[in-house]
Amino acid sequence: MSEPDSLHFQSVSFTGHAPGARLIVLGAVHGNETCGTQAIRRVIAEIESGRLGIAAGSLTFVPVANPLAYARKQRMGDRNLNRNLMPTDAPAEYEDRIANWLCPLLAQHDVLLDLHSFHTAGQPFVMLGPQDNRATLEPFARAAEETSLALRLGVRRFVDGWLDTYAAGVARRLAAGASSREADVNYGVGTTEYMRAQGGIALTLECGQHDDPAAPAVAYRAILNTLTHLRLSTAPAPAPVADTEALRLYQVVDRVHAADAFARDWSSFDRVLAGEVIGTRHDGTPVVADSDGYIVFPNPNALPGQEWFYLAKRSTRV
Repeated sequence: MSEPDSLHFQSVSFTGHAPGARLIVLGAVHGNETCGTQAIRRVIAEIESGRLGIAAGSLTFVPVANPLAYARKQRMGDRNLNRNLMPTDAPAEYEDRIANWLCPLLAQHDVLLDLHSFHTAGQPFVMLGPQDNRATLEPFARAAEETSLALRLGVRRFVDGWLDTYAAGVARRLAAGASSREADVNYGVGTTEYMRAQGGIALTLECGQHDDPAAPAVAYRAILNTLTHLRLSTAPAPAPVADTEALRLYQVVDRVHAADAFARDWSSFDRVLAGEVIGTRHDGTPVVADSDGYIVFPNPNALPGQEWFYLAKRSTRV
Protein backbone atom coordinates (compact mmCIF):
# COMPACT_ATOMS: atom_id res chain seq x y z
CA MET A 1 0.00 0.00 0.00
CA SER A 2 1.31 3.43 -0.96
CA GLU A 3 2.57 5.71 1.78
CA PRO A 4 1.64 9.41 1.61
CA ASP A 5 5.21 10.69 1.87
CA SER A 6 6.21 8.71 -1.24
CA LEU A 7 3.69 10.56 -3.42
CA HIS A 8 3.67 13.95 -5.13
CA PHE A 9 1.21 16.43 -6.62
CA GLN A 10 1.24 17.14 -10.36
CA SER A 11 -0.28 19.81 -12.57
CA VAL A 12 0.40 20.38 -16.27
CA SER A 13 -0.15 23.84 -17.75
CA PHE A 14 -0.36 25.33 -21.23
CA THR A 15 -0.68 29.02 -22.15
CA GLY A 16 -1.79 30.51 -25.45
CA HIS A 17 -0.34 33.63 -27.09
CA ALA A 18 -3.54 35.65 -26.67
CA PRO A 19 -5.37 36.57 -23.46
CA GLY A 20 -8.37 34.47 -22.50
CA ALA A 21 -10.06 32.37 -19.88
CA ARG A 22 -8.10 30.44 -17.29
CA LEU A 23 -9.40 26.87 -17.18
CA ILE A 24 -8.49 24.07 -14.76
CA VAL A 25 -9.55 20.45 -15.28
CA LEU A 26 -9.40 17.87 -12.48
CA GLY A 27 -9.32 14.09 -12.58
CA ALA A 28 -9.39 11.50 -9.79
CA VAL A 29 -10.62 13.70 -6.98
CA HIS A 30 -11.84 10.28 -5.92
CA GLY A 31 -9.15 7.71 -6.55
CA ASN A 32 -11.39 5.03 -8.07
CA GLU A 33 -12.88 7.48 -10.59
CA THR A 34 -10.30 7.30 -13.36
CA CYS A 35 -12.19 8.31 -16.51
CA GLY A 36 -11.08 11.93 -16.06
CA THR A 37 -7.46 10.91 -15.60
CA GLN A 38 -7.55 8.92 -18.83
CA ALA A 39 -9.18 11.74 -20.78
CA ILE A 40 -6.81 14.39 -19.39
CA ARG A 41 -3.74 12.37 -20.33
CA ARG A 42 -5.16 11.86 -23.83
CA VAL A 43 -5.64 15.61 -24.29
CA ILE A 44 -2.18 16.41 -22.88
CA ALA A 45 -0.67 14.01 -25.40
CA GLU A 46 -2.54 15.70 -28.24
CA ILE A 47 -1.36 19.15 -27.18
CA GLU A 48 2.23 18.01 -26.79
CA SER A 49 2.18 16.30 -30.20
CA GLY A 50 0.81 19.41 -31.90
CA ARG A 51 -2.51 17.81 -32.87
CA LEU A 52 -4.35 20.25 -30.59
CA GLY A 53 -3.37 23.87 -30.07
CA ILE A 54 -4.06 26.27 -27.20
CA ALA A 55 -4.48 29.61 -28.95
CA ALA A 56 -5.57 31.80 -26.05
CA GLY A 57 -5.90 31.87 -22.30
CA SER A 58 -4.40 29.22 -20.08
CA LEU A 59 -5.17 25.61 -19.32
CA THR A 60 -4.12 23.59 -16.27
CA PHE A 61 -4.65 19.86 -15.92
CA VAL A 62 -4.50 17.92 -12.66
CA PRO A 63 -4.65 14.32 -13.87
CA VAL A 64 -4.73 12.87 -10.34
CA ALA A 65 -6.05 15.22 -7.68
CA ASN A 66 -5.84 12.59 -4.92
CA PRO A 67 -2.61 10.62 -5.41
CA LEU A 68 -3.05 8.49 -2.29
CA ALA A 69 -6.57 7.35 -3.11
CA TYR A 70 -5.56 6.79 -6.75
CA ALA A 71 -2.55 4.67 -5.77
CA ARG A 72 -4.76 2.60 -3.50
CA LYS A 73 -7.51 2.37 -6.16
CA GLN A 74 -10.13 3.53 -3.68
CA ARG A 75 -12.47 6.49 -3.27
CA MET A 76 -10.44 8.32 -0.62
CA GLY A 77 -7.19 8.25 1.27
CA ASP A 78 -7.99 9.38 4.82
CA ARG A 79 -11.29 11.13 3.98
CA ASN A 80 -13.38 12.41 1.09
CA LEU A 81 -11.39 15.13 -0.71
CA ASN A 82 -14.61 16.56 -2.13
CA ARG A 83 -15.91 17.50 1.32
CA ASN A 84 -14.66 20.27 3.62
CA LEU A 85 -12.26 21.46 0.93
CA MET A 86 -10.37 24.45 2.28
CA PRO A 87 -6.79 25.28 3.29
CA THR A 88 -5.79 24.60 6.88
CA ASP A 89 -2.86 25.63 9.07
CA ALA A 90 -2.98 22.27 10.84
CA PRO A 91 -3.26 19.50 8.25
CA ALA A 92 -4.18 16.24 9.98
CA GLU A 93 -5.31 14.03 7.11
CA TYR A 94 -3.79 13.45 3.70
CA GLU A 95 -6.66 15.29 2.02
CA ASP A 96 -5.83 18.35 4.13
CA ARG A 97 -2.39 18.37 2.52
CA ILE A 98 -4.00 18.13 -0.91
CA ALA A 99 -6.30 21.04 -0.08
CA ASN A 100 -3.35 23.22 0.92
CA TRP A 101 -1.88 22.63 -2.55
CA LEU A 102 -5.07 22.45 -4.63
CA CYS A 103 -7.11 25.37 -3.24
CA PRO A 104 -4.55 28.07 -4.15
CA LEU A 105 -4.27 26.48 -7.61
CA LEU A 106 -8.04 26.61 -8.10
CA ALA A 107 -8.08 30.26 -7.04
CA GLN A 108 -5.70 31.13 -9.89
CA HIS A 109 -8.33 30.12 -12.47
CA ASP A 110 -11.69 31.34 -13.77
CA VAL A 111 -13.34 28.06 -14.74
CA LEU A 112 -13.26 24.55 -13.27
CA LEU A 113 -14.28 21.30 -14.96
CA ASP A 114 -14.17 18.44 -12.44
CA LEU A 115 -14.48 14.96 -13.98
CA HIS A 116 -16.09 12.18 -11.94
CA SER A 117 -17.92 8.86 -12.25
CA PHE A 118 -20.46 7.11 -10.05
CA HIS A 119 -21.11 3.79 -8.30
CA THR A 120 -24.01 2.30 -10.21
CA ALA A 121 -25.14 2.18 -13.83
CA GLY A 122 -26.68 5.29 -15.35
CA GLN A 123 -26.42 8.07 -17.91
CA PRO A 124 -23.77 10.80 -17.60
CA PHE A 125 -24.93 14.10 -16.13
CA VAL A 126 -23.73 17.55 -15.12
CA MET A 127 -24.01 18.96 -11.60
CA LEU A 128 -24.97 22.64 -11.81
CA GLY A 129 -24.33 25.25 -9.16
CA PRO A 130 -26.99 27.50 -7.66
CA GLN A 131 -29.01 30.08 -9.50
CA ASP A 132 -27.98 33.70 -8.95
CA ASN A 133 -28.64 34.69 -5.35
CA ARG A 134 -27.37 36.79 -2.45
CA ALA A 135 -28.06 34.27 0.29
CA THR A 136 -25.42 33.31 2.82
CA LEU A 137 -25.10 29.62 1.93
CA GLU A 138 -23.72 29.91 -1.61
CA PRO A 139 -24.08 33.41 -3.07
CA PHE A 140 -23.55 33.42 -6.83
CA ALA A 141 -23.87 35.78 -9.79
CA ARG A 142 -22.65 33.77 -12.80
CA ALA A 143 -25.33 31.12 -13.27
CA ALA A 144 -25.96 32.06 -16.92
CA GLU A 145 -22.29 31.54 -17.83
CA GLU A 146 -22.13 28.28 -15.93
CA THR A 147 -25.29 26.94 -17.54
CA SER A 148 -24.10 27.98 -21.00
CA LEU A 149 -20.96 25.88 -20.53
CA ALA A 150 -22.92 22.96 -19.07
CA LEU A 151 -25.12 22.83 -22.16
CA ARG A 152 -22.05 22.31 -24.31
CA LEU A 153 -20.35 19.46 -22.46
CA GLY A 154 -22.14 16.87 -24.58
CA VAL A 155 -24.58 15.33 -22.08
CA ARG A 156 -28.30 15.96 -21.79
CA ARG A 157 -29.05 15.51 -18.08
CA PHE A 158 -28.56 18.31 -15.55
CA VAL A 159 -28.88 18.21 -11.77
CA ASP A 160 -28.78 21.03 -9.25
CA GLY A 161 -29.61 21.63 -5.60
CA TRP A 162 -26.55 19.95 -4.10
CA LEU A 163 -25.49 22.30 -1.32
CA ASP A 164 -29.04 23.32 -0.33
CA THR A 165 -29.97 19.67 0.04
CA TYR A 166 -26.77 18.84 1.89
CA ALA A 167 -27.40 21.75 4.30
CA ALA A 168 -30.89 20.41 5.01
CA GLY A 169 -29.31 17.06 5.80
CA VAL A 170 -26.88 18.76 8.16
CA ALA A 171 -29.76 20.47 9.97
CA ARG A 172 -31.45 17.10 10.41
CA ARG A 173 -28.25 15.51 11.75
CA LEU A 174 -27.77 18.36 14.22
CA ALA A 175 -31.38 18.08 15.39
CA ALA A 176 -30.76 14.38 16.02
CA GLY A 177 -27.72 15.22 18.16
CA ALA A 178 -25.02 14.23 15.70
CA SER A 179 -21.55 15.60 16.45
CA SER A 180 -19.63 14.21 13.48
CA ARG A 181 -18.14 16.46 10.83
CA GLU A 182 -20.95 15.39 8.48
CA ALA A 183 -23.13 17.58 10.75
CA ASP A 184 -21.25 20.70 9.56
CA VAL A 185 -22.50 22.47 6.44
CA ASN A 186 -18.88 23.23 5.48
CA TYR A 187 -18.40 19.50 5.02
CA GLY A 188 -20.57 19.86 1.91
CA VAL A 189 -18.02 22.19 0.29
CA GLY A 190 -16.04 20.52 -2.47
CA THR A 191 -14.10 21.61 -5.53
CA THR A 192 -16.95 23.40 -7.30
CA GLU A 193 -18.25 25.16 -4.20
CA TYR A 194 -14.74 26.36 -3.37
CA MET A 195 -14.20 27.57 -6.94
CA ARG A 196 -17.43 29.58 -6.93
CA ALA A 197 -16.47 31.12 -3.60
CA GLN A 198 -13.30 32.40 -5.33
CA GLY A 199 -15.39 34.12 -8.00
CA GLY A 200 -15.20 31.47 -10.72
CA ILE A 201 -17.65 29.13 -12.39
CA ALA A 202 -17.44 25.38 -11.88
CA LEU A 203 -19.08 22.20 -13.11
CA THR A 204 -18.90 18.59 -12.01
CA LEU A 205 -19.38 16.17 -14.89
CA GLU A 206 -20.37 12.66 -13.84
CA CYS A 207 -19.21 10.69 -16.87
CA GLY A 208 -20.86 7.35 -16.16
CA GLN A 209 -20.35 4.30 -13.99
CA HIS A 210 -16.78 3.85 -12.70
CA ASP A 211 -15.92 0.96 -15.01
CA ASP A 212 -18.00 2.00 -18.02
CA PRO A 213 -15.63 1.86 -21.02
CA ALA A 214 -17.51 4.81 -22.54
CA ALA A 215 -16.86 7.14 -19.58
CA PRO A 216 -13.35 8.28 -20.65
CA ALA A 217 -14.75 9.29 -24.05
CA VAL A 218 -17.47 11.34 -22.34
CA ALA A 219 -14.78 13.12 -20.32
CA TYR A 220 -12.57 13.63 -23.39
CA ARG A 221 -15.40 15.16 -25.43
CA ALA A 222 -16.30 17.47 -22.54
CA ILE A 223 -12.72 18.77 -22.29
CA LEU A 224 -12.55 19.52 -26.03
CA ASN A 225 -15.97 21.17 -26.00
CA THR A 226 -14.95 23.31 -23.04
CA LEU A 227 -11.79 24.44 -24.81
CA THR A 228 -13.72 25.51 -27.89
CA HIS A 229 -16.61 27.10 -25.98
CA LEU A 230 -14.17 29.22 -23.96
CA ARG A 231 -12.21 29.99 -27.16
CA LEU A 232 -8.98 28.50 -25.81
CA SER A 233 -8.77 26.50 -29.02
CA THR A 234 -9.83 27.54 -32.52
CA ALA A 235 -12.04 24.57 -33.39
CA PRO A 236 -15.69 25.37 -34.14
CA ALA A 237 -17.66 26.10 -30.98
CA PRO A 238 -20.07 23.31 -29.98
CA ALA A 239 -23.81 23.85 -30.20
CA PRO A 240 -25.81 23.60 -27.00
CA VAL A 241 -27.62 20.35 -26.28
CA ALA A 242 -31.25 20.67 -27.30
CA ASP A 243 -32.96 17.64 -25.74
CA THR A 244 -32.37 18.33 -22.04
CA GLU A 245 -33.60 16.82 -18.79
CA ALA A 246 -33.27 18.88 -15.62
CA LEU A 247 -33.68 17.57 -12.09
CA ARG A 248 -33.29 19.16 -8.68
CA LEU A 249 -32.08 17.34 -5.58
CA TYR A 250 -34.39 17.92 -2.63
CA GLN A 251 -33.57 15.32 0.02
CA VAL A 252 -30.56 13.34 1.24
CA VAL A 253 -31.03 10.14 3.23
CA ASP A 254 -28.16 8.86 5.36
CA ARG A 255 -27.18 5.32 6.11
CA VAL A 256 -27.34 5.02 9.89
CA HIS A 257 -26.22 1.41 10.35
CA ALA A 258 -24.06 -1.03 8.40
CA ALA A 259 -27.04 -3.38 8.13
CA ASP A 260 -29.25 -0.79 6.39
CA ALA A 261 -29.97 -2.32 2.98
CA PHE A 262 -31.56 -1.28 -0.30
CA ALA A 263 -34.71 -3.06 -1.42
CA ARG A 264 -33.10 -3.68 -4.81
CA ASP A 265 -30.10 -2.69 -6.90
CA TRP A 266 -30.82 0.97 -7.61
CA SER A 267 -29.18 3.04 -10.34
CA SER A 268 -28.99 6.81 -10.42
CA PHE A 269 -32.16 8.32 -11.91
CA ASP A 270 -34.30 5.26 -11.44
CA ARG A 271 -37.87 6.46 -10.96
CA VAL A 272 -39.49 6.06 -7.56
CA LEU A 273 -43.17 6.43 -6.68
CA ALA A 274 -44.60 8.00 -3.55
CA GLY A 275 -44.71 5.33 -0.85
CA GLU A 276 -42.32 2.98 -2.67
CA VAL A 277 -39.89 1.14 -0.41
CA ILE A 278 -36.33 2.16 -1.26
CA GLY A 279 -34.61 0.27 1.53
CA THR A 280 -34.90 -1.11 5.04
CA ARG A 281 -33.19 0.01 8.24
CA HIS A 282 -31.32 -2.52 10.37
CA ASP A 283 -34.32 -2.70 12.73
CA GLY A 284 -36.75 -3.49 9.92
CA THR A 285 -38.14 0.02 9.44
CA PRO A 286 -38.86 0.66 5.76
CA VAL A 287 -37.40 3.74 4.05
CA VAL A 288 -39.97 5.02 1.56
CA ALA A 289 -40.11 7.76 -1.05
CA ASP A 290 -42.14 10.74 0.12
CA SER A 291 -43.25 11.63 -3.42
CA ASP A 292 -42.83 10.64 -7.05
CA GLY A 293 -39.31 11.38 -8.26
CA TYR A 294 -35.90 9.90 -8.88
CA ILE A 295 -33.16 8.29 -6.82
CA VAL A 296 -29.67 9.78 -7.30
CA PHE A 297 -26.25 8.64 -6.06
CA PRO A 298 -27.43 5.40 -4.42
CA ASN A 299 -24.43 4.03 -2.56
CA PRO A 300 -24.89 0.53 -1.14
CA ASN A 301 -21.43 0.78 0.45
CA ALA A 302 -21.98 4.10 2.24
CA LEU A 303 -20.50 4.25 5.72
CA PRO A 304 -22.91 4.76 8.64
CA GLY A 305 -23.53 8.48 9.13
CA GLN A 306 -22.86 9.33 5.49
CA GLU A 307 -25.09 9.88 2.46
CA TRP A 308 -26.93 6.72 1.39
CA PHE A 309 -28.92 8.21 -1.48
CA TYR A 310 -30.50 11.44 -2.72
CA LEU A 311 -33.99 12.09 -4.06
CA ALA A 312 -34.72 14.45 -6.94
CA LYS A 313 -37.67 15.96 -8.77
CA ARG A 314 -38.04 17.41 -12.23
CA SER A 315 -36.90 21.01 -12.68
CA THR A 316 -37.52 23.65 -15.34
CA ARG A 317 -34.16 25.32 -14.85
CA VAL A 318 -32.44 24.21 -18.11
